[in-house]
Amino acid sequence: MLVIAGHPRRHSLSDALAEAFAQGAEKAGCSVRLLHLAEMSFEADVTADSPANQALEPDLAEARQAIEWADHLVFVFPNWWGTMPAGLKGFLDRVLYPGFAFREAGGHYYGLLAPRTAELLITMDVPPFVYRWIQGAPGQKAMARATLGLCGITTIGVTTFAPPSHTDQATREGWVEQARSLGLRLREGPRRPVRRRLHAVGRWLKAVRPQFYPMSALAYTIGALLAAGAVNLLPFLLGLVAMVALKVATVLTNDVYDVDSDARNQLYSPFNGGGRSLQEGGLSMDELKSGARVALTVSGLSVLILLFLVSSPLVVLSVFGVLAVLALGYTAPPLKLSHRGLGELDVALTHGPGVLILGHVVQGGAVFSVQAWSLALVIAAAILPAILLSGIPDRRADQAAGKRTLVVKLGSARSVQLAIGFVALSALGTLYLALGPVPMGAALALIALPHAAGLGWLLLRYYREGAPERRIDLLLGLALLYIAWFVIVPFIELL
Repeated sequence: MLVIAGHPRRHSLSDALAEAFAQGAEKAGCSVRLLHLAEMSFEADVTADSPANQALEPDLAEARQAIEWADHLVFVFPNWWGTMPAGLKGFLDRVLYPGFAFREAGGHYYGLLAPRTAELLITMDVPPFVYRWIQGAPGQKAMARATLGLCGITTIGVTTFAPPSHTDQATREGWVEQARSLGLRLREGPRRPVRRRLHAVGRWLKAVRPQFYPMSALAYTIGALLAAGAVNLLPFLLGLVAMVALKVATVLTNDVYDVDSDARNQLYSPFNGGGRSLQEGGLSMDELKSGARVALTVSGLSVLILLFLVSSPLVVLSVFGVLAVLALGYTAPPLKLSHRGLGELDVALTHGPGVLILGHVVQGGAVFSVQAWSLALVIAAAILPAILLSGIPDRRADQAAGKRTLVVKLGSARSVQLAIGFVALSALGTLYLALGPVPMGAALALIALPHAAGLGWLLLRYYREGAPERRIDLLLGLALLYIAWFVIVPFIELL
């Protein structure tokens, strides 16, 4: 743990709090380093064209090494004019420089200091209520969000001591003891019990990427409604649990087997580049593998119970078996479909026909139902543009890792052309569905066709720019929203 006393004078209240915190942490068993900015000598202003190009003075070089060494950072400073002292601001300007604390690519910033944590101890004369709710806690937010947060450091606690200029010696001594107690608390880690539990839940939620599950759940439900109208609830829920657990296992195994590609990826975003658990310290390789095994166990047990409740257990088992092989085979050996140029098609099939037909047969529907397959294949066509686009920012990393995705094989420009083609095909598919293969009206076509026209225009513009390999969050977001119409509208109509 690194404690940084940010007051410009020695023997201040901030110094006393920092020293007490460090003493408490040492008693708790932490390895502690303490820096007093008042004792450091360095140029506070960035005089070079970039802080990365300005040589670090010995004190700053030592501070950088201490930041690299630390798991947890503690900043102790006074609140002056709503924010931190100039010396601490200068220290941050100089030592958190690009290439060490963060990097920038295409206008997007990526923190390099995760998974470190931090906490702030702030003295202030303004009442804490006024500082937070009237002034907006400017210094706290600047430090926690705009500075440490941008560098990948999570601020997990803020303690304020107010007002120091209007308190007696006994009160100040009480604050020093409070700081020592805060340090002692670290024997169980920097997070308090409730926050530790929430953090553990958050790590797993981030790893399993729950934002991509609602579409699969709706497609599964649509298949069930096409078969039965009113679903048989227990088999429906067991099939849903089996499908979701299989998806969890797939996501986790993808991170395990895509570790080389994800580590090389410099253009990751919420839409591509994997769950980033291994790269950002959220979960270990063993935890990912254990999570995948648990998810597969839950999925398998759910299917086993389900087979006793359905009219055609062999059909259900066959459909689920094919779905499982294709889903896990996306990255897992021996299939490794994503490494052979088949991953994009695999995703479209598993997230479209796979889950929809599973819901259909669980409710007793025919496995080769024209209605179910008509809608499922149109959904698959709508999925493919997003899957192709998500491979463009990943292309160089995938290629370097030996992962021969379809986007790697075709190149970005041809992949965009193919995405445009599938947008058009899925849009035409809505007209086909409106003619009667599925019991629904023209609502899907009325919504999807304008969206397809707008998305197609943006894709064409991107293609004419040369389809540069950069983050394309807007295009990906619109492509994912496009998919959503193909499950939301049929779901509402079938209800």
